Amino acid sequence: MSNDESSNVPEPNDRRSAVREKAQLVHARQRRARAIRTTALTVGAVAVVAIVATGVTMAVTSQTSRPDMSPANVVDDGFAVTSVNGVAVDTGAQNVDATPTPTPTKSAKGAGSATATPDPAATGTGVVDIRVYVDYYAPGAKQFQVANVQQLTRWVDQDAATLSYYPVAMLSAKSNGTKYSQRAASASACVATHSPDSFFAFNNALLSKQPEQGDDGFTDVELADLAIASGADDPKTVRACIEDENYVTWVKDATERALVNIPDTDGVALTGTPMILVNGHPYAGALDDPKEFAQFVLTNSSDAYYHPVEPTPTATLDVSSSPSPSTTGK
Repeated sequence: MSNDESSNVPEPNDRRSAVREKAQLVHARQRRARAIRTTALTVGAVAVVAIVATGVTMAVTSQTSRPDMSPANVVDDGFAVTSVNGVAVDTGAQNVDATPTPTPTKSAKGAGSATATPDPAATGTGVVDIRVYVDYYAPGAKQFQVANVQQLTRWVDQDAATLSYYPVAMLSAKSNGTKYSQRAASASACVATHSPDSFFAFNNALLSKQPEQGDDGFTDVELADLAIASGADDPKTVRACIEDENYVTWVKDATERALVNIPDTDGVALTGTPMILVNGHPYAGALDDPKEFAQFVLTNSSDAYYHPVEPTPTATLDVSSSPSPSTTGK
């Protein structure tokens, strides 16, 4: 008698084939999953690389395609002071000589003696050219400005002198990597370009509020704040110029030019800051002594500055440190 149920039981070969087919299906699904993951990772990596490459390209392109900007109102890399408004002179401040600088006078024999002190503003003759090469991070630059701002202001205001400042950057490596000298000089160029009448006030603020040596210096935002507080016109434009550091490259180039040669001098080159030139002659006296500087100004002024209208053999020019003219009878 035959057993019909035995025909429904798979043969061993059939079972093995079914197992293989299932295994192949599982392996196929696993391969597809791995391929999908690999493709996703590859696409992601390529996207990241593309984004990074695009960013680097844009940054490099931005730097290389950005034209070198030069400030306006500049002559031989310097800015002439057109207005002394906005500078409050504290005659009681340290290093500021509160006594008025005396006036050069002459005395004839028998007419009494004259005490003279150097004050170009009081003579009314000759216009002295004063140029100051300044690194806004140099302590000596602060000393000179604080000591002489009173008489510089008076001389310019009374048309006894022309005054120009030449921002340079020789101490950029001294401010913990912030390159403060370059940024401050660039900021001064921004103000001279967009608000020339407030340049002297901003220049004075940069020096009188000079950061201590070893500090990072003011940030670009703080420099812009200081410029606006100094009376800069068009604050939005001035702020953008300072915060974008528009003239940093120009400052570097101007510094390099000054290190080679200073225009309108007899082979003078910048060796340190401040460098003060009076009619092209470097001042080598005390930076914090306004009387000594005033004497140097008087000495280097034009020949016409000294010549009396009716010269006499006994005419003399007595320069002393007394604060005011005095006469004594014989």
